[in-house]
Parts: sequence; structure tokens; C-alpha cells
Amino acid sequence: MNSIRLIFNKLYIKDKSFYKTIARIAIPIAFQSLITTGVNMMDTIMISSLGETELSGVSLANQFIVIFIGCCMGIGMGASVLVSRYYGMREPEAIRKTIAIMIRLSLVIATVFCIATIMVPRGIMRIYTPDKNIIEQGSIYFKWSIISYFLMGLSLTCTLVLRAVGKVKLPLFVSIAAFFINVGSNYVFIFGKFGMPEMRVAGAAVGTLIARIFEFVMICGYIFIKDTVIGFRLKHLFMKTGSLWKEYIRISLPVLISDFIFMFGNNVIAMVIGRLGESFVAANAVTTMTQQLSSVLTMGMAQAAAIVTGYVLGEGNKKKAQSQGYALLGLGIAFGMFAAMVIRLISDPMIRAYNVSDETAEIARQLMSAISIIVLFQSTNTIMTKGTLRGGGDTLMLMVTDNVFLWVLSIPLGILAGFVFNFSAFWIYTFLKIDQVAKAIWCVKRLRSGKWIKKISIA
Repeated sequence: MNSIRLIFNKLYIKDKSFYKTIARIAIPIAFQSLITTGVNMMDTIMISSLGETELSGVSLANQFIVIFIGCCMGIGMGASVLVSRYYGMREPEAIRKTIAIMIRLSLVIATVFCIATIMVPRGIMRIYTPDKNIIEQGSIYFKWSIISYFLMGLSLTCTLVLRAVGKVKLPLFVSIAAFFINVGSNYVFIFGKFGMPEMRVAGAAVGTLIARIFEFVMICGYIFIKDTVIGFRLKHLFMKTGSLWKEYIRISLPVLISDFIFMFGNNVIAMVIGRLGESFVAANAVTTMTQQLSSVLTMGMAQAAAIVTGYVLGEGNKKKAQSQGYALLGLGIAFGMFAAMVIRLISDPMIRAYNVSDETAEIARQLMSAISIIVLFQSTNTIMTKGTLRGGGDTLMLMVTDNVFLWVLSIPLGILAGFVFNFSAFWIYTFLKIDQVAKAIWCVKRLRSGKWIKKISIA
């Protein structure tokens, strides 16, 4: 009891500059996440007007694309840990070498996913569902998404690097513009407006592709041509980076493996959901959008936590980093409570916004109830695992724990709940997300130990 009381006393620090710095970084990132989620929500609302089969097809196709995003996030966040630390050390050459390695890896990953999508689109969809109609709709969506891998991979990783050096406004403004481009393009191509053909599901993919092109031109154009803080230019792609590869791999590879396996695990969950029926798949798509809307501030806070922690440790102040870690834990708890309240308030309006059957709406209500509880724990561990602990360089341990809880708890318990015991949708979803509870408890123990603070070298 005393140890719990001691932890709670540390959840707030009397340092206004710390909270101002966090807010300055987190708020633009949160707004950008809100806009990205808004784009996805508008996609699903428009597609739901075509029918639940189309909605399910696009939703499951995006699960495979999410694996790619997870790989890019692993590459980019690993680079972000190094860049923020080197930025605190005032080492611009090391920053440029890190970016060169990051871009090379992004191009390799994009090529792999591009080839897979070209060669076996229906095979990929069959992983998620046996329904032939859903498979066909997902395959159509894949056809128009192939080039997006390269555009999205580079713009996403470069955005993470810009954030790591405090440049958070440009990605925000680009996302705002991309939102309107995506929504407008979707409207034109999905429904065949202004003389364009009615492309339905393919139109949603085309709209997203146009927005990705815009993001790529603006983000990568800026970092390659105009930016002076990092000073990275196209010629640096071919610079010698041998001295930094070992450090990059040590920090980034666990992040990449962790995020990939974690995303794959979430895809296994999607496979479970895909076999629970079309209504469950459609309800999950609605619930996912709601949960993402409620958690945009948490995602912004997580990335801000990683950046600020990197800055402080780059200056060599471990004691300050530990103190700020507890304060960030407190923010995680507060934001989890806020997210739960938001889900409760907007769940019914969100369900009504979609063109779904009464059965799907009822399942969605149960899923909303489950996620409103889980999000309390999810917000806490997100800020810790994707923020503070990752910023401290504790990437190897995070790789292990992130996936142990998912594969040992969530996946087997979810399968048992859904296919053996035939529990209600509420309990199936709760067990599929139970790893979030376990990780939140582990994060508190890891933070207290101080073992999460790792040394990072320049070469």
C-alpha cells in the first residue's frame, strides 16, 4: 500500500516548462492523429453506404496495410529515438546517417509488401475471411493501393523524424490539407460525381492514393530540399553509414520486430473476428474508429514522451528523466479516463452514422462497452511503451513484453471465448484486448526499476 501511495505522489511534478514542452509537441501530433482518424472514419462511413460486404472487405484489407504501417512505425520510431538523443547531443552528422539508414529500410519494406499485394491479393484476403464476396471487395481495394506503400512509407518515417527535432507544425498542416483531398476524392470516385466513373470500393482506394501523393510531395520535398535544422539532402542517401548501423540495429531492430509481431498479432485477432461473421467484422470497424477518435491525445502524448525523454537523456540527466517518467504515467492515467468518457458519449452517435443492420449495431454497442473499460489501461501503457520507455532506449525488453502478453493472453483467450465457449461479443472483445491490462501493470513496475534507461552511443 505504501509503495502505491509513493507512486501516486510522483505522478505530478511542479515543473510548468515540462508540461508546456509536452503540450507544444503533443497537441499538433494529436491533431494530426485526429485528422488521420477522421479520414479513415469518412472512408468507412462512405463505404458503409455501399453495404456491409464492402465495408468488411475494405476493413480487412486495411488490416494487412496496417502491418506495413507497423513496420514503418518500427523503423521510424527507432530512428526517432536515435534522432532525438543525437539532437540533444548536438550531433547533426549522426542524425543524417540515421535518416539515410531509415529511408533505405523503408524502401526495402515497401518493395516486399508491394510484391506480395501484386502477386497474391486474394491469398492475403483469405487469411482474414473465407467469405468470397468480402475477399473480392478487399482484392479490388488492394489493386489501387500498391503504389501507396512507397509514398506512405517515406512520408510516415520522415514525419517521425521531423517530430523528433521539434518540427510538428508542418506534418499537421499537411495532414489537414490531405484530409480534404482524401474526403473530396472519395466522394468523387466512390459515387461517380462530376463526370467521373462510379468506382465504389476502388474509388476509396484512389482517393487515399491521391492524398498519399500529396503527403509524400510535401513532407519528403521539405525534408530533402528546404529543411535546414537536419540538413538532409538526397545525396545523403548514399552516404557511408557503416559506423552507425550497429547502434541503429540495436535500438531500431527490436522496435521493428516488436511492432511487426504486435501488428501481426493484431492481424490474428482480425482473423478471429473475420470468422465470427460479417456483422462482427462491420461492428469492429465502427468500434475501431471510435476508439481511435477517443485516443488521439494519447497517441500525441506518447510520441511527445519519447521525444522529451530522448532530449533529457541526451543531456545526460537520468534523474530528471525518471521523474518525468512518473509524471507521464500520471498523464497516461488521466488521458485514459478522458478517452473512456469520450467513448461513452459518442458511441451511439457513431453507430447511427453508419449504414449497418440492427444486429451489427447491437454487437457494436457491446464492443463499445468493452473498449471503454480497456482504454483506461491502454492509454497508460501506450504512453509508457510507445513513449517514455522507448525514449529511454528500452526497446529490447519492450519487444519481448509487448508480444508475450498478446500471444499468451489475448489471442488464446479470445479464441476460446469466441469459438469454444461462445461468449457474448462484450466478453470476446474484452479477452481479445486483455493484454492491455497486463501491460499497464508491467509498465509501472518497469518504470519503478529504472532499468529502462539505456546508454546510446554515436558510433
